[in-house]
Amino acid sequence: MTAQRTARLTALMALPAALTLLAATPSIADSGHSEHGGQGSSTASQGKAGETYQIDLAPLNGSAATGAALVSVENRKLTVKIEVSGLVPGQPHAQHIHGSTDGHDFRCPDASADKDGDGIVTTAEGLPMYGDINISLTTKGDTSKDSGLAVDRMPIADKDGKLTYSRTIDVSQDVQDHIKDLHVVQHGIDVNGDKKYDFGAGKSELDPKLPQEATAPANCGMVKGAAVGSMPVGGVETGTASSSGAQAPGMIAGGTAAVLTAGGLFAVRRRARTAADRRG
Repeated sequence: MTAQRTARLTALMALPAALTLLAATPSIADSGHSEHGGQGSSTASQGKAGETYQIDLAPLNGSAATGAALVSVENRKLTVKIEVSGLVPGQPHAQHIHGSTDGHDFRCPDASADKDGDGIVTTAEGLPMYGDINISLTTKGDTSKDSGLAVDRMPIADKDGKLTYSRTIDVSQDVQDHIKDLHVVQHGIDVNGDKKYDFGAGKSELDPKLPQEATAPANCGMVKGAAVGSMPVGGVETGTASSSGAQAPGMIAGGTAAVLTAGGLFAVRRRARTAADRRG
């Protein structure tokens, strides 16, 4: 399911470039693969302008929240697209880009981050591993660290626990240069399985007015460095942004074949069909 979700996001991220090719012939960005940046700020760890990177979101704290994100930055504009399932239904989910742009090596936390042994890696316990907030992935308005707990502007999972998010954000040159050293964390878990946030697991150490469930990390993922077109694509889906952040994907109508051919994605779809035929 994660591969299919990532494939849909990959096609969606590639679509603007395909449209541009219909009217002009711009230079093609390098699509080489790179691993997570790690320590140091050398050129080798820097992101390439216009390249799209894949992030697979893996569950934390026993949540079922899995999904994929694609990030692309060019001319200091960062585009983030996320598609996740298994979140707490009907609840807002704070989400951020964490990490460092000055060479520190941050990564997703594991169970060893649970210092008090209560079975929950809280946000405060996870910070030493995944770093402070660099960008708050709100649905509108401010995206700085100050909006980290702006739950009224965070995306909301639908009744099935699914969430789709898309936004383009102005960022610093440091973020553009070190996008591969950053990662995505989504928050909001359901410890007692009642499909809502409550204080059964205590108060959040970030804001005592909020339950621990509302701010504990639900998943995390680091940049893998997959470029657009590197994964099989079975179709193109997109969504319309809304202030609530709960966005329903829908098929793009009219002219899709021409756009995909111009953008070089037709060959990718053909590879996907060939792979399906082999499996059959």
